[in-house]
Amino acid sequence: MGKRVGGHTFFKRTGVRISLGLLLVIVVLSIFGPMLSPHAYDFIYWDYMSMPPDMAKQHYFGTDMIGRDLFVRTLMAGRISLLVALTATLVSLLIGVTYGLIAGFSGGRTDQIMMRFLDVLFALPFMFIVIVLMVLFKGNIWVLFAAIGALIWLDIARIVRGQTILLRQMAYVEAAQAIGQKKARIAVRHVLPNLLGVIIVYATLTIPQVILIESFLSFLGLGIQEPLTSWGALISEGAADAEIAPWSLLFPSLFLIITLLCLNHLGDGLRDYLDPKMRKT
Repeated sequence: MGKRVGGHTFFKRTGVRISLGLLLVIVVLSIFGPMLSPHAYDFIYWDYMSMPPDMAKQHYFGTDMIGRDLFVRTLMAGRISLLVALTATLVSLLIGVTYGLIAGFSGGRTDQIMMRFLDVLFALPFMFIVIVLMVLFKGNIWVLFAAIGALIWLDIARIVRGQTILLRQMAYVEAAQAIGQKKARIAVRHVLPNLLGVIIVYATLTIPQVILIESFLSFLGLGIQEPLTSWGALISEGAADAEIAPWSLLFPSLFLIITLLCLNHLGDGLRDYLDPKMRKT
């Protein structure tokens, strides 16, 4: 049995503080860093192609193979990757939580039909569908948001449905039903608030999953398109130039790895904190 994790000690854990601190630094840099740099993310320095890091010229991460400042492009890529992750996660939560709540609270034939439909969706090749959509719409960023978000909601729908089935048997839900409250009101006011812990944990674990999916698509050339960029796109470009300019692969990879590790650590920490088994003395 693990050691109990109290609410007052959660943020005192060294790993949580380090993860939050690193994430905050990356987010702040991604938002404000490009504004403070003298270089534009799409400006080409023809005399400085594949130049190593140079503090004197303020090319802190060097330049890429066509002479663009890699520091600014890495931070701009962070904006895009984080925006895609947050937006797609919100879309998946909106669809998945609503679907799971309706299925779990309705029960009976409605629940069975909805879950069989979910089984069919689980059998579809998720990544193939996303790739086809990105090819058809030629890397449109809004299609990317919708495609990833609309296709990763299946897991949270199952989780919410299972938790809802347990919660609808609680005494306070039965009491609300006994006094004649409508099902929709009970689901929203009494069941949904008790699902917030599960939803928050799922969100923290989904964001890194979305970042990886977007990075994979961008690595294949099917994600974010020029002049915009993402960590996956930069890693793809850096891999092609790694032998003569290893810094072009190193820095975007570091930002991506650190972000994923921090998000996964926070997700695991929240899961342990909110797990009832971890609260037993």
